[in-house]
Amino acid sequence: MHASESLTEADRLLTVCNSCRYCEGLCAVFPAMEMRRAFPDGDLNYLANLCHNCGSCYIDCQYAPPHEFNVNIPKVFSQVRKQSYAAYAWPGALRGLFTRNGLAVAVIAAASVAAFKYSFGDAQTGPASFYSLMSHNAMVGLFGVVFLCAIVALIKGARNFWRDIGAPEGTLFAPQSLWQAVKDVLQLRYLDGGGEGCYNAEDAPVDRRRLFHHLTFYGFLFCFAATAAGTLDYYVFHRVGAPGWSDLPVLLGTIGGLGLVAGPVGLIFAKSGRDKILIDGTSLGMDVVFLVMLTLSSLSGLALLALRDTSAMPLMLACHLGIVFALFLTLPYGKFVHGLYRFLALIRYARERRHFTGGEA
Repeated sequence: MHASESLTEADRLLTVCNSCRYCEGLCAVFPAMEMRRAFPDGDLNYLANLCHNCGSCYIDCQYAPPHEFNVNIPKVFSQVRKQSYAAYAWPGALRGLFTRNGLAVAVIAAASVAAFKYSFGDAQTGPASFYSLMSHNAMVGLFGVVFLCAIVALIKGARNFWRDIGAPEGTLFAPQSLWQAVKDVLQLRYLDGGGEGCYNAEDAPVDRRRLFHHLTFYGFLFCFAATAAGTLDYYVFHRVGAPGWSDLPVLLGTIGGLGLVAGPVGLIFAKSGRDKILIDGTSLGMDVVFLVMLTLSSLSGLALLALRDTSAMPLMLACHLGIVFALFLTLPYGKFVHGLYRFLALIRYARERRHFTGGEA
């Protein structure tokens, strides 16, 4: 017995696929499937999070609808992934946020923006330093606590996932498997449909999602690097005040911000063009909310940078801080977790591949 109808259906489909094995060269899912004869819930969640939803297996499958076997791996795995996010969330009392993600994010974001604007009082005129409205230490303290809570929740959820998929905890940081997974993530190796590209509504494969994922992922890394550079400037080099246009935090933040606008917006349009038979429609809300929050955080950050020497700076700072605060607070309970679980699934696959074949993944 499985914990949900989606898991039961995934077991049925993989039993068919394990007999056929026509798709074994498309991605990591099918070689990992072939290492198993039975599919408990943990293995099904592992395989579902290993899937990148490129759609190639559906296009290539001779048993896809309208065949009576009704094999649709992308859609069923999409349903299983969404359920796994809530199943592994910590603390368990907040699992319902996954189903009410859009409303929760909207309320938290609106309340956060209002709170930050109220905290600035009647500040209206500029030019002024950001830190004249809220001190650097106050920002670090407030956002540090929220970010730390999010990290703890993400680590707890990741541990739940790692344990449930049956992976020994001591293998999580095995150097060869970890390095292989890192390379797979940096290249988005399995988001290419076996080399042809991802399928949307068109008959021919296109690879737009891979490009937009790259822009989003590396944009996020550049923004993180900008924050780290700004922290070093303040605490190590004792530079007080807003950095100049040519300073490293601004350069990194601008590049990252542009990536975090182009990538999420591109993904939103790519999702709208995907063949509905390949996706779980109930998860689109969670997907879009996360992408919208990334876009708004980047747009507000870029606007703040452009307007920092004007009277609009206090309002833009309140908007930016409120949106980022809401984003941090909801990270463990939204689509962000898919990147974490997929990375862990890739580590698990790299280890299995080495164990079963004695070679590289």
